[in-house]
Amino acid sequence: MRGHARWVRLSHWAATISFIALAFSGYVILMAHPRLYWGNTGNDLTPALLELPISRNYRHGGFERAEPIFQNAESPITAIRTYRMFNQNGWGRSLHFLSAWVLVGAGGIYLSIGALGRHFRRHLVPHRAELTTTAFRQEIRDHVRLKIPPATGGPSYGLLQKFAYSTVVFVVLPFTAITGLAMSPAIAAAVPLPAIFGGVQSARTLHFVAFVILMCFLVVHVLMIVKSGFRRQMRAMTFGA
Repeated sequence: MRGHARWVRLSHWAATISFIALAFSGYVILMAHPRLYWGNTGNDLTPALLELPISRNYRHGGFERAEPIFQNAESPITAIRTYRMFNQNGWGRSLHFLSAWVLVGAGGIYLSIGALGRHFRRHLVPHRAELTTTAFRQEIRDHVRLKIPPATGGPSYGLLQKFAYSTVVFVVLPFTAITGLAMSPAIAAAVPLPAIFGGVQSARTLHFVAFVILMCFLVVHVLMIVKSGFRRQMRAMTFGA
């Protein structure tokens, strides 16, 4: 079996490195405020849809009594935190945005060449003859039992692989990018993108859900690589043979 094309290997590794950086920086950003909301607004003083126990900012106990910032009747009011919060948003956001554009660039190249070269039709999109109940049942049964066929060293994918890759490439990754853009104040000021998702905080929550789906895919993907022949698969995705 012929190995993966060079453009597939290059875009794959560019996407892999950028995704790892995105996952790490996104987790750091979430640690600063591990609360998810639905709607357009959300903060420590509003009810959360979900609170994640991933840093000392989790259920920190709230704030002390509100106090005026200045000594006059019209002064803005603030509340003093009762704890020393974790906050690495500065470098975390910078790395996240930079990595996101690398992923978008690699994804754009992959989609363009894949569409023009008919890579998707030949290797990624399930053919009509494959779409049978018997084939689905057999593949699900084999994967549950971890009966994974040996690596071929090229783009010879099974039915479940095709569905998983197609869903990630054409649905989950674009959705992740769009919900990420919806959280950008600059984008939101120019295009009413957050309204599509019900608000900025809704976009943030959906962005997190997409991240969880991608992480689950990554874990299963790596497991399948190991089970089907790690050396052969890595050689095929690095040297192409």
